[in-house]
Amino acid sequence: MRIYLVVIDDSPESKIALRFAARRAVKTGGGVEILTVLPPQEFIAFGGVQATIEDEARQQAEALLASAAGTILDESGLRPSITVREGDGPKVIREMIAANPDIAALVLGAAASGAPGQLVSHFAGTDAGALPVPVMIVPGSLTPEAIDRLS
Repeated sequence: MRIYLVVIDDSPESKIALRFAARRAVKTGGGVEILTVLPPQEFIAFGGVQATIEDEARQQAEALLASAAGTILDESGLRPSITVREGDGPKVIREMIAANPDIAALVLGAAASGAPGQLVSHFAGTDAGALPVPVMIVPGSLTPEAIDRLS
């Protein structure tokens, strides 16, 4: 099955990328894997404080993913897989793609204005030719209607 890997955060452009991926998956008989990457937490000398900070970050990420999965299910009937990982974003993404041969594309959202974001900059520049799958960069300025037409 063709899987579209979408990296989301709380930005509007990630929601646009997710809609695009879900529409493509429905049209191609594929699926969607939603990933959120938690940055590694700085070490805090008090273990209890460290554990609390990490737990809160994970809970926020899981809530974000649950909301995104619900939106996809409502809009397309597609039930996505969800993954929360901690680490360096590009490294985590490369590991996921290497571990799952069904991933057919990486879908990222680019900010409508300003800098494109760390992952878009990385995979469109430094690692543009190193991935074994295409990278789809969805402009954050697209409306839902435009996404529906393009996908």
